[in-house]
Amino acid sequence: MKKECLHMETKLVHGSRGGDVHTGAISFPIYQSATFKHPAVNESTGYDYSRVQNPTREELENTIAALEGGTAGFAFSTGMAAIATLFHLFSTGDHIIVSDDLYGGTYRLFEEICKKNGMEFSYIDTRSIDNIRKSIKANTRGIFIETPSNPMMKVTDIEALNKFTKDNSIILMVDNTFLTPYFQRPLALGADIVVHSGTKYLGGHNDTLAGFVVVKEEEMREKIELLHKTVGAVLAPFDCWLMLRGIKTLGIRMKKQQENAIEIANWLKKKEEVEKVYYVGLEDHEGYTLSRKQATGFGAMISFVVKNTALAEKILKNVKVISFAESLGGVESLITYPITQTHASIPEEIRKRLGIDERLLRLSVGIEDVNDLISDLEEAIEGEE
Repeated sequence: MKKECLHMETKLVHGSRGGDVHTGAISFPIYQSATFKHPAVNESTGYDYSRVQNPTREELENTIAALEGGTAGFAFSTGMAAIATLFHLFSTGDHIIVSDDLYGGTYRLFEEICKKNGMEFSYIDTRSIDNIRKSIKANTRGIFIETPSNPMMKVTDIEALNKFTKDNSIILMVDNTFLTPYFQRPLALGADIVVHSGTKYLGGHNDTLAGFVVVKEEEMREKIELLHKTVGAVLAPFDCWLMLRGIKTLGIRMKKQQENAIEIANWLKKKEEVEKVYYVGLEDHEGYTLSRKQATGFGAMISFVVKNTALAEKILKNVKVISFAESLGGVESLITYPITQTHASIPEEIRKRLGIDERLLRLSVGIEDVNDLISDLEEAIEGEE
């Protein structure tokens, strides 16, 4: 049976090669070597130095490329390393349009590093093509979006944006961390580049830092390949193996996490202490219909607003099953306070405009029994100060 005909769940389990062809090992080996012997002058096994390529990393990169439907994948030491390397594609004087609602670390990179190198950024609501059209300049070279966005769960129409970017020779980059290729494949919708924080759902166990870039066209592959080996923020062999192991269970994890998230989101909506719930899988979410069109699932990220700051702090103090911690996407449920954690780098005026304030909490729903998660939230809300 041809690999391209396999269902996603099967691709996740078997990866690129389905094991090691040399030994028959089902679990792809960890090639923990920095360098490789040459048989003779001008002869190579295909591997020379692990910064350039390593068999374990190659298997992981080929796997993520296949899952996203890309020409090539590149594994980085962190998600931020992936984005930082990606932005070496651009030059002094280039203008980039960015989703106004995005991870604080990405904003910090753009404002503190890229701007210093002469790049220009406009942060806009990318849900509106009119907004994008009005923001285009003669020097606009790229559009970088998160969809759903972090933490306000805004959904951008990738296909509509693709038509616009192609007409204007602009590179379209999509951060697909929240949905992964299991639920959303931006390259199939017209994106040029997909990025991931592999630390999150792809790894899935809160134990590995990783990042990915996947490209659609061969020309872009060559550009990223040069940057990857030259900048050198590559993923180590053992971490590649952990990522390969995590990806095998991505499908069953995301199914369970989404199932839990839908139930929790509906429960939160009924709580009088909760003023607003942001979850793409709720039918009253403004991005619900679009999500059903461009994705096969809604994911497991929920943001919600409680009635006052004291209650937010009480919840964070009282949760027991859910951990008060940064990050997301692992099997364990995590609750985060964006204003002081993930989005502390975002200027106050932008946070306020977006609704990222002292009453907003972000919940990454794990695979625990949903009744235990709801009981934990109930006790945290109703418990003592």
